Amino acid sequence: MDDQVSTAPPPNLDLERTSTSRTRRRSGLARWALLLIVLIAVSVAVGYWYATRDQVSTDDAFIEGRVVTVAPQVSGAVVALHVDDNQRVKAGDVLIEIDPSSYRAARDQAAASLAVAQAQLANARIALDAARIDYPARLAGAQAQLEAAKATQARTDADARRQRGLPKGATTQQEVDSANAALRSATAQVAQNEASVRQANLVGQFIGQAEAQVHQLEAQVALARAQLAQAELNLSWTRVTAPQDGWVTKRNVEAGNYVQSGQSILALVTPQVWVAANFRESDLEHMRDGQRVDIRVDAYPSLRLTGHVDSVQLGTGGRFTAFPPENATGNFVKIVQRVPVKIVIDQGLEPDQRLPLGLSVVPTVRLK
Repeated sequence: MDDQVSTAPPPNLDLERTSTSRTRRRSGLARWALLLIVLIAVSVAVGYWYATRDQVSTDDAFIEGRVVTVAPQVSGAVVALHVDDNQRVKAGDVLIEIDPSSYRAARDQAAASLAVAQAQLANARIALDAARIDYPARLAGAQAQLEAAKATQARTDADARRQRGLPKGATTQQEVDSANAALRSATAQVAQNEASVRQANLVGQFIGQAEAQVHQLEAQVALARAQLAQAELNLSWTRVTAPQDGWVTKRNVEAGNYVQSGQSILALVTPQVWVAANFRESDLEHMRDGQRVDIRVDAYPSLRLTGHVDSVQLGTGGRFTAFPPENATGNFVKIVQRVPVKIVIDQGLEPDQRLPLGLSVVPTVRLK
């Protein structure tokens, strides 16, 4: 009886064997589960690498567009304001109006100056036409008078010689003296007419003087006309209009303000926008113009845009800063540079949907 009892296995030993068997099974399952998890992770990693091996992406990208600064070209008080913040305007719409009173007066004064100059020019042209007829006629008259004086001189000279050649009994001293006096008078008259001919012979100079006067007044008329055009232009500039279609931003003008010429009063954001993405220089090896780009906008997570690479800037961002790095001086630490890439948006935007400039985006370029 004692031998039979001693040969039976104790109850605790069966429990230990059962527990050890369960532990081994659990360890095996854990190892298989871990192996399965590792295989799934490797498969996911390989699949992700395979799907993205021909893609490059960056979160250093923003919505960019054209901003047109509007500034008046004349100074004055703002008498009317026709736009408000973020308002849509079209090219040619009046934005503000500047007090036109002084510019209208300047325009009227310039118009009056032009009328005076035109009247003076008309008188000068009439004088030129008269000079072209009068001065040649004066020369011809002086020459005719000279010829008549010479004929009189010849006649009186003949009379004087005749009187001097007569016997004393055939003439008197009074007649001789009269003949000599007539000769001297005729000689003086010839000299006077010769001087008149020399004076009248300056026909070209007299006509040239009249022509110069006409040219001078023509220049004054041109100057007055230019001043009138400038005055009219200044008057038109009192109505500041939109140079392009866009939305009003950064408005810093109110009715009643005094604005200076060239002072920025507002900015217009044009409808055309694109993405400015700053890719690492190591991402540019296979990037080419025209490659497709998927664009995700941080502000609109559900919005999916597509576009294409338009161009790559010929210079890094640091090269065009106010103080570009001087790598040739001092110690050098290599830093991966970033190059701006312009990406044009092709699809995804609704006709009335607008993206504010500066929004953060994540573009993904498909290299193949």
